[in-house]
Amino acid sequence: MTVLDGARERWVRTGGVELCVAELGDPWQPTVVLVHGYPDSKEVWSEVAARLAGRFHVVLYDVRGHGRSTAPSPLRGGFTLEKLTDDFLAVADAVSPDRPVHLVGHDWGSVQSWEFVTVKRTEGRVASFTSMSGPSLDHFGHWIDERLRRPTPRRVGQLLAQGAKSWYVCLLHTPVLPELAWRGPLGKRWPGILERVEKVPGGDYPTASLPSDAAHGAWLYRDNVRPRLRRPREDAYAHAPVQLITPLGDAFLSERLYDGLELWAPRLTRRVLPAKHWVPRTRPDRLADWITQFVTATEDGRPESAPSGKYADRFGGQLVLVTGAGNGIGRATAVAFAEAGARVVAVDRDAEAAARTAELSRLIGAPAAWAETVDVSDEQAMEKLAARVAAEYGVVDVLVNNAGIGLSGSFFDTTAADWRKILDVNLWGVIHGCRLFGRQMAERGQGGHIVNTASAAAFQPSRALPAYGTSKAAVLMLSECLRAELAGQGIGVTAICPGIVNTDITSTAHFAGVDADEEKRRRQRAARLYGMRNYPPEKVADAVLEAVVHNRAVVPVTPEARGAHLMSRYAPGLLRRLARMKPPV
Repeated sequence: MTVLDGARERWVRTGGVELCVAELGDPWQPTVVLVHGYPDSKEVWSEVAARLAGRFHVVLYDVRGHGRSTAPSPLRGGFTLEKLTDDFLAVADAVSPDRPVHLVGHDWGSVQSWEFVTVKRTEGRVASFTSMSGPSLDHFGHWIDERLRRPTPRRVGQLLAQGAKSWYVCLLHTPVLPELAWRGPLGKRWPGILERVEKVPGGDYPTASLPSDAAHGAWLYRDNVRPRLRRPREDAYAHAPVQLITPLGDAFLSERLYDGLELWAPRLTRRVLPAKHWVPRTRPDRLADWITQFVTATEDGRPESAPSGKYADRFGGQLVLVTGAGNGIGRATAVAFAEAGARVVAVDRDAEAAARTAELSRLIGAPAAWAETVDVSDEQAMEKLAARVAAEYGVVDVLVNNAGIGLSGSFFDTTAADWRKILDVNLWGVIHGCRLFGRQMAERGQGGHIVNTASAAAFQPSRALPAYGTSKAAVLMLSECLRAELAGQGIGVTAICPGIVNTDITSTAHFAGVDADEEKRRRQRAARLYGMRNYPPEKVADAVLEAVVHNRAVVPVTPEARGAHLMSRYAPGLLRRLARMKPPV
């Protein structure tokens, strides 16, 4: 049994070999051709193919000498880019004779697909190209030449860094040894290596043909790398739109390798993923979403809508859920993700406020945005929300547990009911979000990020904020513990600690131990104080996106928050003395 059971198979004869071609989906829909890399077979794409088959005619084929395709004889000279281009054209003519195909390549599948999309004889046969973890050898050759001709410390460093990542290329050029290794111990251990190092899920991938696939595939390097790097083509310009997906944790390719790619691919869309090399197995949902967007935009005859946000290449198409999104930091955060092209679920207990945020998110650039009404302290309501979001929108990629309330007053003025209310919202709301949406992320097994809004009060004691500070300190510790637990699953966790930010929290904060008139007066005074500070929530939102991109653990945002954080680490006694001061409200 293979991971592509149920696919329609055909054999395509070309250049003395027979290629095994598998098809999924409706043949009348646009055709997407998935080309595998080294040392894989077409089954590396099975998870992505299954997700694309509902919208497209999906075609996968074993590259010559791999999987169930036959190998050329002799092997030497049988894997040149020219012969691989012949293979692609034969497959394209067989599966989509009347319409150009959308090309997707990973690793060596991407390397050879760059050839397909830049040579004259394929013009009109490629509608679009999505590349991941595999550069054009011609572009690579020019990249090297440019750094050798005009060396600077930075360029030399880039060359050395990529050289260190490409150590295996030299080994594959050695005679006989790679074949012996793959047909011997390396072939047996490779699935375990992928599972341990790359976090590739176990199962029926790789297939049993791996040792022979890897042995044959060594000739991809021997037949092409040195000739093309020595004499790169000068006309290697892409004649179709290109989407570049760069895994930031790729152990074999530097992100800098794609600097200046716009020169060779004028219609270029860039995406980045916090992932390692084997993204077709570890991030199939994200790849399928991006491929679908790109292919659909190309088919519609329009350039893919490119969000203008700073991190559009990072969050485009991702699903982001923000609680407390009706105003303040929550709304600013939802809008910032929307500007970066994310799909947004705006959650708030105020239905109208959530709807306004969703509408604003759509206007600012979100491909889609939805409003959901829930009280985060209500466990059953949160369980229903998590089930509904997963069923209707998908598994959340980024969760922002932002909903919170304010409470001021001395410890003895704070009633048991006050304690229950603030802990239910500020702490249990975060626990519910992490437990429900975080579990969905973990079970999906494709990474993600959780952001919990704590506060500078989490590490800054105050005689006026014992309950609020306790709730936020608990959120901070919860975040630290969860970060440790989920690190091995590719899920980051961040505690954001804003400080004094100009939001509406002061208008709803409760002041314990005072009557209604005094509470109103204190709210007004606090609002004036926060207004005078005038630190906008948009800056906190920027810090949230930055924290997710760089997977930061604790982020104090405002200058006073950063100062308090430093004092808590290096001068805790001084911070305790400051806590004895009577607050201004």
